[in-house]
Amino acid sequence: MDNNFAGVGLIVLGMFFFSIQDILIKLIIVDTSLLQILVFRAVAGCILLIIFLLYTKRTITLGSAYPKIAITRGLLFFFGFMLFYISISKINLAEATSLFFVSPFFMTIFSKLILKNYIGLNRIFSLLVGFSGTLLIIKPEFNNVNIYMLLPILCAFTYALSMTLAKKTSDKDNLFQQTFHIYLVAIVMGILIHVILNSLNLNYNPDGLTLLTKTWIVDDLTILFMIFFISIIGSLGIISLISAYRIGSPIINAPTEYILLIFALAGGFIFFEELPDFYSIIGMVLIILSGIYIVFRENRRNKLFVTKTTYRT
Repeated sequence: MDNNFAGVGLIVLGMFFFSIQDILIKLIIVDTSLLQILVFRAVAGCILLIIFLLYTKRTITLGSAYPKIAITRGLLFFFGFMLFYISISKINLAEATSLFFVSPFFMTIFSKLILKNYIGLNRIFSLLVGFSGTLLIIKPEFNNVNIYMLLPILCAFTYALSMTLAKKTSDKDNLFQQTFHIYLVAIVMGILIHVILNSLNLNYNPDGLTLLTKTWIVDDLTILFMIFFISIIGSLGIISLISAYRIGSPIINAPTEYILLIFALAGGFIFFEELPDFYSIIGMVLIILSGIYIVFRENRRNKLFVTKTTYRT
């Protein structure tokens, strides 16, 4: 019980770190390149992960028995969360966060398609409930679809597929290896995309793309400090979650991750004066309830358990 209590505490701490990270990214994303943030954060993550492995006296094995899948997972994470951070520059932080939490629904689908797990009527019903919550937040209209509302859902899709692939390769690649691979791909892709975009003379530069084409800041100490702080606090969030799932029960830890939505609501209101409308709040509740139900069902069956341990990497 003490270990479970400590695990929940680490989950809350990790989610708090992630919420601070998201708030800071939303604050500075208009002034700096999103690619610079992603690359710097990945570099800090690699360094802190190695320090963590040395401190815990674990064997450092950073290669992969499944290199193609490792690269694929890294690409899914990189592009998925790049879309998520573009979305929070345009929509409420709490709404983006809640839409990301549809990932357990995609995981359920992928568990059937990739891992060949059974999906019963109860889980199908929970998927429909979660989908209803998503519609309440997006409030789609045939002639007026907010594309930025769709980006967190795409992020949830890529995240779920990546984590399902992680489950499939976990027989040989451990959690630390998988996390390192995601960081490494983020560094390579961030630098590569930055070089490509800045070498092109783009006549069409849509609003979201401007976040990627901005010049990397090297002379503004305030911005550089915030990027450095984002990098550190995001990595500490990941380490907190890794530690939580090492010592605590997954069936207790996983539902606790939804406290991130509470932090996002508070942060959005305090820093950006954002307050979701009534229908969005109802949608958030439906997504949380159906997501928690799926987590409990999956843990009870002991077939597919996916956490957000590498969330926001």
